[in-house]
Amino acid sequence: MISASRLQERIETLGKIGQTPDGGVTRVALSKEDQEAQALVSVWMEQAGMRVYVDPAGNLIGRIDGKSKTAEPVVIGSHIDSVINGGKFDGTIGVIGGIEVVQHLKEEAVEPLRPIEVVAFCEEEGSRFQSGLFGSRAMIGTFSEQDLLIKDKQGITRREALIRFGLDPDKIKEEVTRSKGDLAAYLEMHIEQGPILEKMGAPVGIVTGIAGPSWMEIVVEGKAGHAGTLPMGLRKDALLGAGEIILSVEEICLSHKDTPIVGTVGHVEVLPGGSNIVPGRVAFSVDIRDIDVSRRNDVIDQVKTRAREICEKRGLRVSFNERIRINPVQCSPSIVDVMRAQSREMNLGCPELVSGAGHDAQLIAALTDMGMIFVRCKDGVSHNPEEFAEAVDIALGTELLSRVVLHYAMQ
Repeated sequence: MISASRLQERIETLGKIGQTPDGGVTRVALSKEDQEAQALVSVWMEQAGMRVYVDPAGNLIGRIDGKSKTAEPVVIGSHIDSVINGGKFDGTIGVIGGIEVVQHLKEEAVEPLRPIEVVAFCEEEGSRFQSGLFGSRAMIGTFSEQDLLIKDKQGITRREALIRFGLDPDKIKEEVTRSKGDLAAYLEMHIEQGPILEKMGAPVGIVTGIAGPSWMEIVVEGKAGHAGTLPMGLRKDALLGAGEIILSVEEICLSHKDTPIVGTVGHVEVLPGGSNIVPGRVAFSVDIRDIDVSRRNDVIDQVKTRAREICEKRGLRVSFNERIRINPVQCSPSIVDVMRAQSREMNLGCPELVSGAGHDAQLIAALTDMGMIFVRCKDGVSHNPEEFAEAVDIALGTELLSRVVLHYAMQ
């Protein structure tokens, strides 16, 4: 049977790698903490009977063969990288739960017809290079050379980070990218990162669709100057212009009443950055998400138009660097049907809900049928040291995941 105690022990053990003083986790992609975490997770994969390797894009993959030598694999995936000072459950329960599914089959001496793979995708969060979902983008072939040239705060490019990790990024297209039909199905389990399941008293939910995220960097340029000698009326203060644009993101999103669209500015860099210097350059992130791609794209255009107007009024220059624009996706109706049937057999009343957060699943949906399971988390808190999910809930989600995996792995 699925072991709640083993799941909990592994989540806690993995949570110690990159642990912060207040109990959170900082484990960014391709770091020494990430390498240590991959080594630990590799051991667990091997204990479950999997062959383990890291592909050139940094994806950690464990695989067991099935009775059929030619059948496409059922793939279970998520991630083990974190945001800065995040929680220990985000992403990790999907990878650890996937390993538990395979270990459960081994302990029950069940040999699937199809191979099963468990994937810990590289840099789902985007915390290091401000450009997430890298491993899954590499797998579906939508990454570009520009993705390899993006630098982290220390000036290290993603290409350099991959090489330091012992990988060859020039082999990504050859060895990582897969084609439509190469996978039999893709399944992912994740904490909800929201309050709906808790409010409904439900430990597990079935995801029906995933909102599409758009990440862009807006750069506002003015002219730096002495804070004491430059008159207010002669300033070209980049931060004031950026501040107006940031407020406009909120204003524009709020104007779309009774819709799920959200806009967030989570990273701001001010240069030169001195307390006695008028800011000459500001770069900041803008994250806009919606389940309706047309509305989301319209909001992006509105933000850009408002930014140009603000900068023209203030005598500033503005530019836009798009990092990611991913369309919303619907989960496979056939997989949702299987989840419904299996949850009824488990006597689970699983609500059906949409994910506002992005996941590797929405990209892998380009290759095969995709489904997601959500697990209740306390107060809906995520990306925070307070993030928490009960082991019994995670075990129930893993049991449902196991049943759905077996359904597809046996046909």
